[in-house]
Amino acid sequence: MKLSNIIANTGEWLSGSGPHDQIVVSSRVRLARNLKGKPFPGWAKKAERVAVLEEIRGAVIMLPEMQEAFSEKLEDLSPLEKQVLVERHLISREHAAKGVGSAVVMNTAQTLSFMINEEDHLRMQAIRAGLQLDEVFAMINQADSELEESLDFAFHSELGYLTACPTNVGTGMRASAMLHLPGLVMSEQVNKIINSVNKIGLAVRGLHGEGSEAMGNLFQVSNQTTLGEAEEEIISRLNKVIYQILEHEQNARQILLQQRAETLLDQIGRAYGILCHAHSITSKEALNLLSFIKMGVDLGLFPCGNRLQVDELFIETQPAHLQKGLQAAKLGSEERDSLRAALIRTKLKKMPEPEIGKIPTTSTTAQSPTSEES
Repeated sequence: MKLSNIIANTGEWLSGSGPHDQIVVSSRVRLARNLKGKPFPGWAKKAERVAVLEEIRGAVIMLPEMQEAFSEKLEDLSPLEKQVLVERHLISREHAAKGVGSAVVMNTAQTLSFMINEEDHLRMQAIRAGLQLDEVFAMINQADSELEESLDFAFHSELGYLTACPTNVGTGMRASAMLHLPGLVMSEQVNKIINSVNKIGLAVRGLHGEGSEAMGNLFQVSNQTTLGEAEEEIISRLNKVIYQILEHEQNARQILLQQRAETLLDQIGRAYGILCHAHSITSKEALNLLSFIKMGVDLGLFPCGNRLQVDELFIETQPAHLQKGLQAAKLGSEERDSLRAALIRTKLKKMPEPEIGKIPTTSTTAQSPTSEES
């Protein structure tokens, strides 16, 4: 499969719907693995990295889940193509910087991707729409088990899986959910939530993970501990925390509707007005304004059928995605800002104006978790 086919389709994790998808954008589980007796990529010589690449890629493409998969060496991808994959959360920013001896393999639905010779010999991930941590863990756990039949992973009887970074030793697992939390941000409660989450051994990061900014009111919540805790225990604990954050976000939206309705509706109306008429807009501003449009859809101010095109704009307005469809030379920042504004204006023309004069009396956000879930 060609990368152009990957780029042409948004991918299941973004275009699909999932449980609590009005607040939880996606769920992801990543596993780090290394081959026994081989130097980690950061210490390996070129020939050693190439040998590891061929061994792992040969096993990955034989997986039943990877029929018609996209498989490419990073040295054969342009910087723009790598950045598109980063923006879609299919490879990391660190992996995009790699060249000879590194590769990426992914399935057609973009739900399974494998980074070969990133920080570790193999970083594999599963990603789905909405809150589906159990499901994505089952997907990646199955792929891991199948790969262990043909690959000899470095494993210690007491420490678990051995990784290049000591913080990943043990399960080698990072599980995360990307959450859209405009209610908590507007009500100035999000920092309190982040501090509480950090105290119980979880991490809250921005749109592109560690070191990135939480643009568009999007936050990633993930585990930090990989040693001394089973994978199922990590997933269960993370699920419980996510459900608690869901409830806090739902309550924040309700309070905003009841106590600060004019402010909330003004923010949504202003966002719609600016996006419909702006002729130049930065990526950061676009994401922050689109966050209010997305919230407006969730609150019933726009028809629910418009959610997909709003969600797609979160990806399509990022720099590499704007450039990818053009044959021209690399766009400058001002050209990208103009193109981004034009794209948004075109898409929003298909949306009716928000029903600002009609304040919802009940929230249409995600269902409250059951007592069993919480």
